[in-house]
Amino acid sequence: MSKPVEIPFETTILVRDTCLCLHVQRAARALARRFDEALRPLGLTNGQFSLLMSLNRPHPPAIGSVASLLAMDRTTLTAALKPLERRELLTIAPDPKDKRSRLLSLTADGKALLAQAVPIWKREHAIVDTLLGPDGSERLRNDLRQIA
Repeated sequence: MSKPVEIPFETTILVRDTCLCLHVQRAARALARRFDEALRPLGLTNGQFSLLMSLNRPHPPAIGSVASLLAMDRTTLTAALKPLERRELLTIAPDPKDKRSRLLSLTADGKALLAQAVPIWKREHAIVDTLLGPDGSERLRNDLRQIA
């Protein structure tokens, strides 16, 4: 039998304190919980809000375009669309120019729900902006864009 490899506890501390992936994941979870809680009275999660907002365009986007914007694979996006479609907040229709493609549109109910959600999102975002200090949100967005 081979001798088990021991990783020094100091390495665990180093990773805990310096791992960018860990810190971004923790911050993302905290932000998601904050916005999930704020949007809960509307029956939305932060992910559903982002998905619906991504459909608020002058022309219905194709599934691939939305998946790219949200950094999701098409299968995951399709699964995320189903509950919103059941709630009649969006429609999925064939593209008249390419029957293989599907276009996504907000319904009147979807637009009305977004209209209720935007002030909640703005309020929560203002709190986060305050927590991050002057120019903190913009710096963070720019830094995250560099990584993405």
